[in-house]
Amino acid sequence: MLDTARSQRLDSLRAELLTLRSAAQDAERAASALLSRVHPVHATGAANLVRYVALRSQDLRDLQDRLTAEGLSSLGRMEPDVLRNLDAVLGTIDAALGNVAPGEHASADPEAQQPEPTPLSVHAAALLGGTADDRQTRIMVTLPSEAADDSALVARFARAGMDVARINCAHDDSAAWERMARHVRDAGASIRIATDLAGPKLRTGPLEPGPRVVKVSPTRDALGRVTEPASVWLVAPRADGSAAPAGEIPITDDMWLARLRIDDTVEFTDTRGRSRYMTVVALRGGGAQIEGDRTAYLGTGTLLDVDGRETRVGPLPPVDQALRVHRGEIIELRPDEEPGFTHEGRHRVGCTVPEALEVIRVGDRVRFDDGKIEGFVRAVGVADGQRVAEVEVTLASPRGTKLRAEKGINLPDTDLPISALADEDLRALDAVAGFTDIVQLSFARSPGDVARLFTELDARGAGHLGVVVKVETVRAFRALPEILLELMQRPRVGIMIARGDLGVEAGWERLAEVQEEILWLCEAAHVPVIWATQVLDSLAGSGVPTRAEVTDAAAGERAECVMLNKGPHIEEAIEALDDILRRMHGHLEKKRPLLRRLRAWSHEG
Repeated sequence: MLDTARSQRLDSLRAELLTLRSAAQDAERAASALLSRVHPVHATGAANLVRYVALRSQDLRDLQDRLTAEGLSSLGRMEPDVLRNLDAVLGTIDAALGNVAPGEHASADPEAQQPEPTPLSVHAAALLGGTADDRQTRIMVTLPSEAADDSALVARFARAGMDVARINCAHDDSAAWERMARHVRDAGASIRIATDLAGPKLRTGPLEPGPRVVKVSPTRDALGRVTEPASVWLVAPRADGSAAPAGEIPITDDMWLARLRIDDTVEFTDTRGRSRYMTVVALRGGGAQIEGDRTAYLGTGTLLDVDGRETRVGPLPPVDQALRVHRGEIIELRPDEEPGFTHEGRHRVGCTVPEALEVIRVGDRVRFDDGKIEGFVRAVGVADGQRVAEVEVTLASPRGTKLRAEKGINLPDTDLPISALADEDLRALDAVAGFTDIVQLSFARSPGDVARLFTELDARGAGHLGVVVKVETVRAFRALPEILLELMQRPRVGIMIARGDLGVEAGWERLAEVQEEILWLCEAAHVPVIWATQVLDSLAGSGVPTRAEVTDAAAGERAECVMLNKGPHIEEAIEALDDILRRMHGHLEKKRPLLRRLRAWSHEG
């Protein structure tokens, strides 16, 4: 028999839970028009999504504490089925109050009642391959350019554990993409192919070209002794006039080159006016390798002499330039393609998406090169007939941070009036529609971007393809419920947490919170998630992982897929990730989130 005080507490909790249940059902009824448009396989998930968003618009932390104090479920795992969780707790309270016989209502452990396989696991299998009973988290691998011509490389990726092969349409060309896809099919029929559309990424424009010079230097030990000489190849000029690759210097007279012999001494005065001597040490393929023990700068037109026979260095590519930006300086963003430059602490650089400058406002934040440089718009005006934004730098290295051409620009506060599908993306769709399984949409900002992709796929007879929306902007994060409901009109869909750009836009201090909320929302919608960007990057690049990235990779087990980028040790990274995910899947999950009110999806900021 319950004492009066506890009966009153349980009555109060019951009333609050019934109010929450009514709010969830009211939200579902209000969204009936949207819900009627989703594909039948997503009907349950879409309705649950709407209920979940309705409940998470309230701060439930105090209710959680009081539920826990009475030995009841805290609703901390209600994402898969909101009503089931509420009904389970209500059933337990009713049984305790004697309103119903014990066991008449749903179990107090709603997770124990989840069907197997779950709707989320079924949808993950449909999109990412395998079966609903397979390893919970798949591995997506970004194919390097070499995969177009090296089928054995792709086969090794498959043996190491690759479930999905990602082709990045921002690199290579359509012929290379098709060869990559053919190698993937040969490596395993069960491996899915995902093609990633580049989207309209904002980047810095070109900079003024640097000097046409090549620096060659010896390697020295701690005592200054030469351990490896300075070395470079002298080669004949290319017939098409193109620049020689790194490590090669063209000369203007191929007959001069043909007369060189081993141990000949090549004399010249470098671009600094210093006399240098280098020795011919190898002859191969019409070229000559020369070595020396002093640093030298050879520029276009440098005179080379061997026993009175002279020639000159041919055209060299300009050295990549960079603007060295300091805190407090001004970066002037312009829409033109004129090369950028620096003058008296004021930097000028172009923006590759001119439409951004038409809507940018004073006070908007601007981040360059993955957040290495940050600032805010101090003024917006017109110069030379073009709209210009002045960005005052608030974050840069004390010694200045280099800003190069083609580096990313993020505008987290600016509502960009551009489509996620650029003309280049439409051409890429033409090329990949016949061989891909999944299309990944970059820089989506609204449900309209998803709708347009569906239209373009249908126009190409590719409406059956899976679609993944990459969440990499703050606007997409805030509009995620609406984007999900639009996305769920097709049967095979998913969300990618693109943590690189998303972290820059949202701020690194908020990234953990943001990715957590995306996971919750997608679990409520029964939509699979791909955990992406910088997973095991140190291992893939150097062969040695960091402790932090191993922990990060293990956290990815909560998603339905983890993506690896390219690197010389990517095969080792695939094997390591496969091992990490299998080990983590064997551990019990421990999760009790505090359900404060979430504003992320309310467009209130």
